Amino acid sequence: MTSMWKAALLAGAAWSTIAGVAAAQEAPVADNSASVEEVVVTARRREESLKDVPVAVSAFSAEKLERTGGTDITVLSQTTPNITVQTARGSNSTLISYIRGVGQQDPLWGYEPGVGLYVDDVYIYRPQGAVLDIFDVERIEVLRGPQGTLYGRNTIGGAIKYVTKKLGDEAGAKIRGAYGSYNQTDLLVSGQTPIGGGLSVGGSYALYKRGGYGKNLTTGAEHYNKDVQAYRLSAEWKPTQDLFFRLAYDHVTDASNPRHGHRETLPTAGTYPILGIYDTQAGLGDKNRVTTKGVSLTGEYNVTDALTLKSITASRKGHTQTLIDFDGTPLPTLDVPATYDDSSFSQELQAVYSDDNVQGVFGLYYMNSQASGEFDTIAGNLGVSIADGGKVNTQSFAAFFDFSANLTDRFKVSLGARATRDAKRANVFRFFYLGATPSPYQGGTNRPILQVRTNYNAEKTFSQFTPRISASYELSDDLTTYASFSKGYKSGGWDMRGDAFITPQTVNGYKPEVVKTFEAGLKGFALDRKVSFSSAIFLSKYTDQQVTTQVVVPSGIASSVDNAGSSTLYGAEFEANARLSQSLSANVALGYIHAKYDTFSRFVPAGAPNPLNPSTTLATGQVINVADLYGFQNTPEWTGNVSLTWRGDLAGGDLAITPMVSYRDAYQQFEQPLPALDQKAFTLVDMTAIWTAPGGQYKLALTGKNLTNEKYRTGGYNFAGATYNNSVIGFYGPPRTVAASVEVAF
Repeated sequence: MTSMWKAALLAGAAWSTIAGVAAAQEAPVADNSASVEEVVVTARRREESLKDVPVAVSAFSAEKLERTGGTDITVLSQTTPNITVQTARGSNSTLISYIRGVGQQDPLWGYEPGVGLYVDDVYIYRPQGAVLDIFDVERIEVLRGPQGTLYGRNTIGGAIKYVTKKLGDEAGAKIRGAYGSYNQTDLLVSGQTPIGGGLSVGGSYALYKRGGYGKNLTTGAEHYNKDVQAYRLSAEWKPTQDLFFRLAYDHVTDASNPRHGHRETLPTAGTYPILGIYDTQAGLGDKNRVTTKGVSLTGEYNVTDALTLKSITASRKGHTQTLIDFDGTPLPTLDVPATYDDSSFSQELQAVYSDDNVQGVFGLYYMNSQASGEFDTIAGNLGVSIADGGKVNTQSFAAFFDFSANLTDRFKVSLGARATRDAKRANVFRFFYLGATPSPYQGGTNRPILQVRTNYNAEKTFSQFTPRISASYELSDDLTTYASFSKGYKSGGWDMRGDAFITPQTVNGYKPEVVKTFEAGLKGFALDRKVSFSSAIFLSKYTDQQVTTQVVVPSGIASSVDNAGSSTLYGAEFEANARLSQSLSANVALGYIHAKYDTFSRFVPAGAPNPLNPSTTLATGQVINVADLYGFQNTPEWTGNVSLTWRGDLAGGDLAITPMVSYRDAYQQFEQPLPALDQKAFTLVDMTAIWTAPGGQYKLALTGKNLTNEKYRTGGYNFAGATYNNSVIGFYGPPRTVAASVEVAF
């Protein structure tokens, strides 16, 4: 009941404030400060003012991102309502993302994300290498709620769009260097030049190096360090005013040491010192490498002033070699070396139409992707090594449309739909090898299989129809309200860790999950366009949720991916940008979400504790409803952000100082509450100061992140008990850091 009152108060306060502001527009405003800028987005695959889009969208320009001091897209967790974007446990570049309670925590191959990531409209379908560093960017858009119509499967929580800068027809170059805490050393170089005949070429290179926040006391290596190199090359050709082509190539290599985590509980055997939160005693090693690369070709042809044809062709590949020592000790109690590979080819065709009365897009989409991998679970206390592996091939076809019609000068309706067909083939195996050393798959001694636990091939086709409908009304030239219904779907599949000996049903796989969302919003400008804002309230029905559960049993770890049940989520969001005076502006973001399982049916294997009565164990495997015991992971009830930017003259140049405070409420790491891992509410305080010389040729910046040195967990693993030496480990966000940078433009 308290949560419902909070949601009502938030929505009421936002809407009443807006109504009051709208009424106040009739009164003269004494301050003659400049108005806020109108933001243009491509949330519906065509350029529109943010005010006119009947979707909850947050947009961040390159300048706005620079003022946050963020170096990669995880900064979105601080600036965007109801979103979690962070690096996965054990990695520097694997992405975990949630929007409005919907996402995917497990980055294992074969599993599908719940939030879609796009770079220049190319879908990044695997999370490895997806923690994109912010460079060469024009803007980032965050679309909240199901985007199944225009963006397809696996966008049931929303979508993140990373839009890079176009080259244009002017020559130029930039070089930026930064140095900061923990020997942070960054270098960014970019440039472009026209060649003639409408052809321009360009490229950018980024190097990010940083010492570790902690140390591996067993090997002496740095822990939580960063070693990333990335570059992009592109060519743009515009032979006529109506024809445009862009060829782009990107490559990212992350050679940072693996993050083994921090022990949150004392081991059941042996004596180990209490370490700092960034330290470890892991004995598995320090080799880690993630490589991703891709090429895309985009073509646009303006057939008429109203009709544009567009083609997006892309190919991507990734390879990951990684290690995670789950027990955090020199012993091979729970060591996991792993290898992942993925590749994809996609083709999208669009026809975009726009006249005075009708606007919209029709498209066809095809993707052929492969994801494979293998990892060992080296279980020293059991004297075995467990090899889990396999691959998944997916062919996805879709046809979609989304059109808006002006029924009057102020009233518009939009209708969209997508038909998707995913054909999947999988091979899954799980082998036990005698000896607590790497299996032959990870370069260990070639030896016979002790026991075949899983070995099967499977095929399934998943089809889904995902509609969207909305209606919007312009209350005035500056205010728009809307209501919408949308549906999103995440594809089904098979558990890559499944043990058919313990959970025979694993060979049947799991079904797709679906989210249906009702949303209403109000957005626009107020006070002579000195304030821009957007607000939304939403209600989502989430069914056939795919939940990964891992339980320690006498023979190892029992994994299952179940369509656990259904849930109801509702909440509210509010964002505003205000020009308070010529020299002072402010940004506010506030989100509230109430997420609760209606049903949660969990399979519990024989020999495991009964969740409803932990003092007993189950004699046979059973499906039990644990809805009242479980909650949503990575979904804080409240999120908030406030920042101020003061601008003034200094030495003839422009000085901008931006303090920023962001808040995240308490949240669980997994569906089951775990006090040793779950994160309490915390606040981060950041500040940037940027001086730009006259003419913009030189730029100096000073950035401070987490200035109060808040300690907070971003992930964890729970393998409590004697079998794995009570291995409960946590992963932490960055400590206080300060960095200075110099940028020169040519």
